[in-house]
Amino acid sequence: MNPASKPAIGVSCGDLNGIGIELIIKAFSDTRILEMCTPIIFASNKVINFYRKSIPEINFNFQSIKEANRLNPKQANVYNCWEEEVAIAPGQLSENGGKYAVLSLRTAGQALKEKIIDGLVTAPIHKKNTQSADFNYTGHTPFLKDLFGARDVVMMMCAGNFRVALVTEHVPVCDISKHITKEAILSKLQIIHQSLQKDFGIDKPRIAVLGLNPHAGDEGLIGNEEETVIKPAIKEAKNNNMLVIGPYSADAFFARRSFDRFDAVLAMYHDQGLIPFKSLAIDEGINYTAGLPAVRTSPDHGVAFDIAGKNKADASSFMSAIFECIDIINRRKEYEENRKNPMKKVAPSILANAEDERIDEV
Repeated sequence: MNPASKPAIGVSCGDLNGIGIELIIKAFSDTRILEMCTPIIFASNKVINFYRKSIPEINFNFQSIKEANRLNPKQANVYNCWEEEVAIAPGQLSENGGKYAVLSLRTAGQALKEKIIDGLVTAPIHKKNTQSADFNYTGHTPFLKDLFGARDVVMMMCAGNFRVALVTEHVPVCDISKHITKEAILSKLQIIHQSLQKDFGIDKPRIAVLGLNPHAGDEGLIGNEEETVIKPAIKEAKNNNMLVIGPYSADAFFARRSFDRFDAVLAMYHDQGLIPFKSLAIDEGINYTAGLPAVRTSPDHGVAFDIAGKNKADASSFMSAIFECIDIINRRKEYEENRKNPMKKVAPSILANAEDERIDEV
């Protein structure tokens, strides 16, 4: 990215029969966003035009491009990943919906890897119709991890200063405890710590860790993972100069809004973190993949087949994902500039003395 230019933000279209294209049209119909970024939508003109007809009150203009690196900075750009006619059935789970969602994602992902785009916002896919021998992933996060050859990544939900990260993602409940290891927790904590510094501009981040069992195990009375795995991981993280506190009982932690005192929360499994997050961050939350060399965000909801094609989709979370993608790109740029020029004056963090503060257990 040219330092004087706007970031180029790529957008994958998601399931063709879901609300992804509708969200894209609604988000980029506000031309003010073109002052902040240059959008490139990986889909096809025909799909865009199909959904544009179902939103008559929206004036959405775009330019069709044949090369992903030849963008018009004054308009939304549509890169045609395919030319053929595709049957679209809003609200229906179909083979086509998944096939072209994967094609869009693969094309956008490669553009991100080749730095043709500066960041990627992914519209929702459905896990059932995207699974194949060629795409054996449970979602965007593991696909991008493999694409970039990352050692590990973290699924982090963000809404302002409220951030919830996960140790395990799309894992059956009966298998969760097998994946809760000291090594896994430490790896996630290291990525979160680095991301909070690099991507969110927090010099000395504070991270809370939740327990796995009810009441965080009650000192071994209700499961022993807290004593044998989680506490040793927290201790080692502290020895590595990270300000990590826990393990906390998840129910009391969220009920008492203890997350307000931390920069991020590490939950052990999907529903433990996402149920309270989505309940508290209504219409604001986004999903961020921490640990990648590139920036990827998404809205925190799914394909919403029940309202697809009905002009009922709320673009708030999708818009938040676009804004956060832009903000993280800019923060990373500032972080790298500060590393190259350590004598440059940096605004003091409000958390500068965080290690001296006493944080009581919940």
